[in-house]
Amino acid sequence: MLPPVPDRALLELGRTEGGPDTLALLVRDQDTRRLLMLRAVLDAVEGADPAVCSAGARRRVREDWGLLEEADGVRTAPPAGTADAMPSAEPLSPARALLLSPLAGPWARRCLRALDPGSGGCTEQRIRDLRHDLSHFSALAAVAAARAGISFTVRLTAWDGVLTLPSLGALSTAGSGDAEVEAVHRQGRLTLRRQEADDVTVHLESGFGAWSSAPTWSPAHALPGLLPASAPMPLDDLDPYRTVRGAPRYQGLSGPVTLDDAERKRWLQAWSGTAAALRLGGEHRVAEATALLRCLVPLATPPGAGADEHGSGSCSGTRREAFGALLSSTPPTSAVFAATLVHELQHTKLSALSEAVTLHQADARAGYFAPWRPDPRPYDGLLQGAYSHLALADFFQRCALVTTHPAQRESAWAQHARCREQVGAVLPALVGSPDLTARGRRFVDQMVAVYERMAEHPPPRGHVARARAYVEATRALWTQRHAPARP
Repeated sequence: MLPPVPDRALLELGRTEGGPDTLALLVRDQDTRRLLMLRAVLDAVEGADPAVCSAGARRRVREDWGLLEEADGVRTAPPAGTADAMPSAEPLSPARALLLSPLAGPWARRCLRALDPGSGGCTEQRIRDLRHDLSHFSALAAVAAARAGISFTVRLTAWDGVLTLPSLGALSTAGSGDAEVEAVHRQGRLTLRRQEADDVTVHLESGFGAWSSAPTWSPAHALPGLLPASAPMPLDDLDPYRTVRGAPRYQGLSGPVTLDDAERKRWLQAWSGTAAALRLGGEHRVAEATALLRCLVPLATPPGAGADEHGSGSCSGTRREAFGALLSSTPPTSAVFAATLVHELQHTKLSALSEAVTLHQADARAGYFAPWRPDPRPYDGLLQGAYSHLALADFFQRCALVTTHPAQRESAWAQHARCREQVGAVLPALVGSPDLTARGRRFVDQMVAVYERMAEHPPPRGHVARARAYVEATRALWTQRHAPARP
């Protein structure tokens, strides 16, 4: 992989911060891991049981890989967000920009699971799912080649009536069954041909998206860059790998949603003020967002929840295998979405760091109290939650200290007080764990230093009293329910 994470970077991240070099280190490490995972997919296809992955499927993967290699020889601009994080980085080829996009990660992980000899028998469903996943690789290769300006003619498959071309858009075919689609690219025009249907001509736009006059074509959408010099931010409501349904870790998230024009406008309205709202919490919050965030995945508003200006009723999350993606229901305001970014990007940072550095050796048993969750948490989950809430406490405190609007200032103090009390309730368990490694202990010590430093600017006492009462009530209720599960 890459050289070890230096102590300077470890200490910066422990403070929930991260300078340009530290953030660039995380990005490079994650990109390297993604490319190695993709190579592992290719190797797994070559070694797969012929009953699961036929000779024809293996041959097609080789052809797609060859098209990707050709596209890799063409250099263009870096993907969204990387230019600000790595100003001296080499421009990425269209192939690498696409394969390093967040949602290619879940696809690759799914392929590896399906190709694993120990993943189950040779069932009809497993074979069909693998065919579906490998056909998506064909779509990725076609898009990369089109972005690189390469002329080609390939056959693609629309599954269940939809052919998704990542970063371009999606073609809806007649009916709900599978259909073959011939894709022909010449001089920036992509023609999609089907039997007994009119050809659909798609015109590629620079960087992201593609337009067509055909009513069966849905273009991919993007929001403006977070900063004026930033690349557009994909708002991906088309990719079939954007969420995982039914997985235990994501039970708190609603399902994916395809946005209409009204919802896109609401996203744009909240997004337009997000940079300014982030900046209230420090320039480093803007820097980490521009460095790490690569795409937004819209989620449906949770059933029965009413969104308000505080974000009640909304949901958000990240996925380890989709580095740079943030999943979120439509944010009610820029301020709420700024706090969501601060919260979720800490998970992104800590997950990336944990892959490069062993912070602890605790097992996955769930037995720790966390005041932000009703269920017992494993040590790693406790660390993740405390880390994100510590960053929020710091963010809201900075906002409270610079905001001149009285109501906004009081709201920021209230949220700071609650987040800080929640972190304080779990720090003893984190610090006292014998499972921390030496580097993990240095990391957690920095978290403690940030927690203690915030005491220099305390909130009004009423907010502190209410926050303590809230945490105490949460602990009492949790103890009644889960005391036997405690370690």
